[in-house]
Amino acid sequence: MDFLTAKTAYLILSDGTVFKGKSFGAEGEVIGEVVFTTAMTGYQETLTDPSYCGQIVTQTFPLIGNYGINSIDKESEGSVVSGYIVREYCKVPSNFRCEKGIDEYLKENGIIGLYDIDTRRLTRIIRETGVMNGMITTHEPDEQFKSAALEKIRSFRIEKPVPKVTVSKPTKYSENKTEKKYKVALIDYGYKYNIRRELEKRGCDVTVFPSNVTADEITAFDPDGIMLSNGPGDPTDNKESIATLRELIEKQIPTFGICLGHQLLALANGGSTVKLKYGHRGGNQPVTDIDMDRTFITSQNHGYAVVNESISPEVGKVSHINANDKTCEGVRYTNAPAFTVQFHPEACGGPQDTAYLFDEFIQLMEEHK
Repeated sequence: MDFLTAKTAYLILSDGTVFKGKSFGAEGEVIGEVVFTTAMTGYQETLTDPSYCGQIVTQTFPLIGNYGINSIDKESEGSVVSGYIVREYCKVPSNFRCEKGIDEYLKENGIIGLYDIDTRRLTRIIRETGVMNGMITTHEPDEQFKSAALEKIRSFRIEKPVPKVTVSKPTKYSENKTEKKYKVALIDYGYKYNIRRELEKRGCDVTVFPSNVTADEITAFDPDGIMLSNGPGDPTDNKESIATLRELIEKQIPTFGICLGHQLLALANGGSTVKLKYGHRGGNQPVTDIDMDRTFITSQNHGYAVVNESISPEVGKVSHINANDKTCEGVRYTNAPAFTVQFHPEACGGPQDTAYLFDEFIQLMEEHK
């Protein structure tokens, strides 16, 4: 794309603020929840993270696309973000692994992009006001168009996105032929591929199940452990999954949950969740492991959090807290062999300080074999 011939495009926020920039990627008009991520690298992992379903993602790092896109670093088969906003994107990426540029990738996946806006100002608005809906459009926002657009923007809600990103049927993965020691059922609420990779390299034979799998189906599979994945949306929308997890708690199967999986297991245990003002998204979130009395830098992508006080001492205890805002970042359960975290220990394109949690899951399965 020639910067000189790029179409003028706009971002209209639900509070009426308008940003003028230029269009890249797919053409068209889209409404979504506008969020920002502070990650300085890993934009391909961001674009392919199913947890962003229904959202217009803003990169706070000013230059995106400089090392291109490849077919190896993806976290899912495509991109489900609603829109993509950057300050500047690189037209000529340079990396030996590069297969295409970011503009081409967005076009292939039907993702509408906007660049050449003040992303710093946009981020400050979201931080001060909170996450809000927005529209990317190439239509000049005169008073008549803006009035009609704001009505649509303000009524938008991300409706039950998990069924849109989960697998349609159980899928077994075996990337190599070495003998696997542990049989793991990974319940897919929108999982990132690196969760599966981390399990496989630790000797796990992984089968991915759709989000609507029943407790009876998991029990019949007879796994050594259950992995609850990340995913998009409001955790309380997933009533069927919460009921399934409530049944699985009684089966006493070693369980490890990440992000949405963490929230769903808390809800299944009588806990509650709350929507954060602007969420935690990026690769620089400090999290304290309470038992270890040690703080780690983590990768995160969530807009909801488990309410600390909602975890009953009869079922478990908060194990990790966010060092910035003290929100719940992990729970260790005493009513079942289970633990969960809000952050991403499988992070690729981000800090890997907390990968030890996968080793804890292996140890938990070993103890219950």
